[in-house]
Amino acid sequence: MLPQLSVCIFVKSEELAGSAIEHLSGDRYVLTQIKSAIELFGFLKHNYHLDCLVLEVDGDLRSLTGKLKDRSIFLPAVIFSPQPGEDARQEESPSDHLEALGSTQEKSQQQSCSFFYHAAEVHLSIDRAREIGAGIDRAIAQFLKLSTPVPLNDQSASAGATAELTAQSLLQRQQRRLAEKLRERLGYLGVYYKRNSQNFLRNLSQAEKQKFLEQLKLIYRLIVLNYFSQDAAVNNQIDEFVNLAFFADVPVTQIVEIHMELMDEFAKQLKLEGRSEEILLDYRLTLIDAIAHLCEMYRRSIPKEASEGRK
Repeated sequence: MLPQLSVCIFVKSEELAGSAIEHLSGDRYVLTQIKSAIELFGFLKHNYHLDCLVLEVDGDLRSLTGKLKDRSIFLPAVIFSPQPGEDARQEESPSDHLEALGSTQEKSQQQSCSFFYHAAEVHLSIDRAREIGAGIDRAIAQFLKLSTPVPLNDQSASAGATAELTAQSLLQRQQRRLAEKLRERLGYLGVYYKRNSQNFLRNLSQAEKQKFLEQLKLIYRLIVLNYFSQDAAVNNQIDEFVNLAFFADVPVTQIVEIHMELMDEFAKQLKLEGRSEEILLDYRLTLIDAIAHLCEMYRRSIPKEASEGRK
């Protein structure tokens, strides 16, 4: 029997916990529901092979994730937010942001607020609980690419080099263990066939389609605004954008259209301010990067046998 993924669910809402358990039912997961922080740390102390944490945004979350980081416990994580898009991001004026690209201090502050646990965490609004399976896949894929547990500016002032190296070593050990398990069972193989066609953009109602495209445009806007900054969260945003596009089977032409609409918006703003639009040419790299990531997602998702059969 192939190894199962071990998932720990620690959310205070019984309704959300029940929904997550329902959508993860089957032989792919071993599920553990935790009901208190004390119980969670007791569980983690004796379960070294946990593969993913499912958490919920509440008043205690930063304290909880702070304790996890203090103990150098780093795991893939899916974090549910009460409201759609509630993940501490705020929309900015494009001209204001472009003006501030050189301000490293501001970016350090933004970076420290861009996640609760680590830069590879995945956020879902509670109304998207049905996407928990895809969220876990994204969280694991992003976690395996995580290079540092936390940014340097988020380290405690008292933390020495030894503590940082220990955290890095434990992170890499967890990544190697998880990667080995995925090589045996998952990888990206089969993810193409796990997509639900009911969630494809072309099959959504008009209202659902509009809501989804607005969400996609908001994420892409954040990518553009942060692309040339020092904010490491942009990689997480690109992954989120690509995963949403992949699972909704969004055509590349739609992504190009989103890019062009945003560039037109920025151009009008810059023109009103009497500033050159040439800076926007550099953002062609953003579009290329997003499409390249999407192509790679498709390449890795198609089983080897299928790709060899087409040669």
